[in-house]
Amino acid sequence: MKTALALFILCVATGAPSQQQKQEDLGLPELHKIKTTTLSPSYSCRSKQEFRKGYDKTALFLSSYSDDRNSPDLLFNGACGSEDYFQGSTAGDDMSLIADLGTLPLENVTTQLAFNTRNVHSFDLYSKFAREAKVEANHTYAVLINKSEVRGLFVFSVVDYVPNKSVNLRYAVKEYQLLNVRAQSEGFDWASKNHTDCSQK
Repeated sequence: MKTALALFILCVATGAPSQQQKQEDLGLPELHKIKTTTLSPSYSCRSKQEFRKGYDKTALFLSSYSDDRNSPDLLFNGACGSEDYFQGSTAGDDMSLIADLGTLPLENVTTQLAFNTRNVHSFDLYSKFAREAKVEANHTYAVLINKSEVRGLFVFSVVDYVPNKSVNLRYAVKEYQLLNVRAQSEGFDWASKNHTDCSQK
């Protein structure tokens, strides 16, 4: 019995670093820890030379995994002279959504409050998620990450903002998962409409 217990403890002890190593290799974010970043300038207000650099400093990548795939988790966007906005979906079948939570302090945002900042059952109080959200100084936002291989939730606050030029953020990741997609229905298209299934009887 003692031998079996010793073997179990040894397996657990040696297994933990292996799991930790896997997370480090993928650069997964630490949850609930506030970090800072600056995104600059807005993605669509750049020169041709800057566009050749890809997203460069206009986007936030929460993991090495998303960075390696050039799939940002947040983009600071806006054409020169127009209103800037945040977006979480940048390509392919991304369906990430963002909600403006108002002036709620970032430190107070739990996963639960990201969906309803008052925590009161009222349809008027539930967070309104959309593809894009206007950049507002001192506002806090929640982003639902919904990509083919990534699922997550993070929140951030705008600390300083210069239109078209830069936005300073504080952010915290609440959930971040890499998915092992076993199968996917074919035929996804943003503009496809629906039709009646004639094979049904």
